[in-house]
Amino acid sequence: MRVPWVAAATVAAVAGAAHSVVNARLMRSAPVDPPPCAEPVSVLLPLRDEAHRVEPTLRSLLAQRGVDDLEVLVLDDGSTDDTADLVRSVCGADPRFRLLAGEPLPEGVLGKPHACAQLARQARGGVLVFVDADVVLGETAVASAVWSLRAAALDLVCPFPRQLAAGWGPRLVQPLLQWSLVVSLPMRLAERSSRPALAAATGQFLVVDAAALRRCGGYDSVGGAVLEDMALARRVRSSGGRTAVVDGSAVAECRMYEDWGQVREGYGKSLWSATGSPLVAVVFGAVLSWLYLLPPVAALFGSRVGALGYLAGVVSRVVAARRTGGRAWPDAWAHPASAAAVLVLLGRSWLGKRAGALRWKGRPVEVRAAAPARSPGTAGPSPRPARRATPPPRPLPRTTP
Repeated sequence: MRVPWVAAATVAAVAGAAHSVVNARLMRSAPVDPPPCAEPVSVLLPLRDEAHRVEPTLRSLLAQRGVDDLEVLVLDDGSTDDTADLVRSVCGADPRFRLLAGEPLPEGVLGKPHACAQLARQARGGVLVFVDADVVLGETAVASAVWSLRAAALDLVCPFPRQLAAGWGPRLVQPLLQWSLVVSLPMRLAERSSRPALAAATGQFLVVDAAALRRCGGYDSVGGAVLEDMALARRVRSSGGRTAVVDGSAVAECRMYEDWGQVREGYGKSLWSATGSPLVAVVFGAVLSWLYLLPPVAALFGSRVGALGYLAGVVSRVVAARRTGGRAWPDAWAHPASAAAVLVLLGRSWLGKRAGALRWKGRPVEVRAAAPARSPGTAGPSPRPARRATPPPRPLPRTTP
């Protein structure tokens, strides 16, 4: 085992840990006790076959306070279970709630952006708050999110929920969502920059100015994107807007997956899109292995430098977890296993993509026919075929629930 490679990996891992400390200090947080919100706000909840888990989300929306003019639009996107009946039974008596029936899915358009586009067209609020079915909000979460948007003069902001993980599969993989942001993305620089490549977003809890959404072409412009949240953030930036991710762990929580099988299917659907091409996937895998697998392997053979590199990865995990409300111990010790799990998921995702076998919620993940893209600021579809979406930045992407 060549010592220079181990030493270089350790230096890079230490630099990542140091950057995580800086980011943890500079990262904005969504406040638990925000000022009252007087402007009209629309909370938008797309659902497809979510009867088994959406009730806590609905009840958290019923409990929202601090927003004087609030509407909640729920779209049933062709569910085959009792989702619509559950929404009616839980929220039917509240005049703020309205249940919408989803339109048929057009060819070449994916379900999540199509559902969000329909909701946005029906919303009347000046601020649109998109929430996923696995997210439970605190009582002031919506008011807090709107304050985070307006106080920093942003056009789109994502208060990243605290990620709940139980079972070895979710505990290995889910913490990497926040960790990858804290370690790799210079958040305050990214917030000031207009470069689409520095955009980061999560559709779990996404807040956008309604005028900015229209200006960039809205969800219709990213209809073929598997990672529609990242694609939308880039569109907002390309149209002159500002975007940011803030720590929303004090006002929202999310449990995406219950076991390894769900993790495997969820990330298998989207990790290929995160890397964009087989070559980028190979490079990403090589860098991840070099930084977070080589040092601990070297440490097993007695390398003190490798042990330092391994500890740097552990430290970065602990910093990210404590800053974002995650579990630090003992999970951080298993950081090399987390990196290895991502490599397995990435390989499986590309194999599924090449075989055309990727599906989500009973629908194929169509990658050959993308929805027509609209240029920012235009009202009609572009006559040219949509280009392949630019690969997302370094943070590990979430998957669409």
